[in-house]
Amino acid sequence: MDKTQKTYAIGVDLGGTNTVFGIVNAQGDIVAQNSIKTQAYSTAESFVEAGMACLRPLIDQVGGIDNIAGMGIGAPNANYYTGAIETAPNIAWAHERIVPLAQMFSTQLSTLSLQHGEAKPQTSTPFPVKMTNDANAAAMGEMAYGAARGMKNFIVITLGTGVGSGIVVNGQLVYGHDGFAGELGHVIMVRGKEGRLCGCGRTGCLETYCSATGVARTAREILTTSDRPSLLRNKPVDQIESLDVSIAASQDDEIANEIFQFTGKMLGEACADFTAFSSPEAFIFFGGLCKAGDLIMKPIEESYNNSVMPIFRGKAQFLISGLMNANAAVLGASALAWEE
Repeated sequence: MDKTQKTYAIGVDLGGTNTVFGIVNAQGDIVAQNSIKTQAYSTAESFVEAGMACLRPLIDQVGGIDNIAGMGIGAPNANYYTGAIETAPNIAWAHERIVPLAQMFSTQLSTLSLQHGEAKPQTSTPFPVKMTNDANAAAMGEMAYGAARGMKNFIVITLGTGVGSGIVVNGQLVYGHDGFAGELGHVIMVRGKEGRLCGCGRTGCLETYCSATGVARTAREILTTSDRPSLLRNKPVDQIESLDVSIAASQDDEIANEIFQFTGKMLGEACADFTAFSSPEAFIFFGGLCKAGDLIMKPIEESYNNSVMPIFRGKAQFLISGLMNANAAVLGASALAWEE
């Protein structure tokens, strides 16, 4: 299949609640989109069947499968090498089992290709489907359509419920020998008993401090251990979210600004360590926390320059994603389909 003659790619954002299917053109425009409920299916087979029912009308909208270069899927616990979701705890049909999802979709999409007369059954090649985790998909999306266009060495850091990362070196994602490399959110920042317990089972991971969840936790810790005034006290402490901290900080709330300074300092220190590994030309941040703008980005960059080895100081750019919209995950996944 000559991808240079194809017009579109399929991008799939497989999340714990919804799975979004999109048809994306080479310029990064989503021209057709639909979704299904991820957890509405008891088996992977029924999920794929529903996914294909969702996809067929979208494919027809762009003139059929012959116009599509391939499919890319961004999913939790996805292994790029095997094309499988491996024991994803938050997906009922993938919990405690390995699901060869890329192969399953490839088989179904190859059948569409045959129906459209692209090849005879005995000589047909499988329809190309690739899969990786959501942070790696975000990195691919930035390189194809976003802030990393033209870059070959950069790190994308996603600041959401957790902290994800996609590391690109010499134009290629770092997957490691088993397909799971690049988990920078689980670098330990606070060692010993003082570190916060992480969902991975260890303590003190970057994720426990610098994710949206970690920012809210920092706020609760400060508010419950002091009686200092704060706009954050207008809400029950157990209901505080990172957005509340951002709103309060934008109104020059002292505690909220302190939280962002703490979070940014730790992220900057972590990025300084990451630079010693791959010397990226840019760190690109994606996620709701980035909407705080300079409130979070300035502390990150200041801390980085105070912590990084002198030979690297001042060389890396600190950027906010060029794909900061609801469709970014679909765009990122679709970028996989253009890979040769």
